[in-house]
Amino acid sequence: MRYNFKIEGIDCANCAAELERAIQKVDGVIEASINFMTERMYIECDKNEKKDVLKRVQKVIKREEPDATTEEI
Repeated sequence: MRYNFKIEGIDCANCAAELERAIQKVDGVIEASINFMTERMYIECDKNEKKDVLKRVQKVIKREEPDATTEEI
């Protein structure tokens, strides 16, 4: 299942690309993409694992981009 988020607080396109690569490595993530220009992120994962996967993704975001915030849309 695909989940969409608004993501703010990323400084540059390179930072967004690095964060995207880190999120793609999270256990349970099938696919992830961040669009720096539109401040959108989507994550694809199994709907039964959504809660656990999103917790792991949030940890990666806070580690890589501490000022970034996300909100599901």
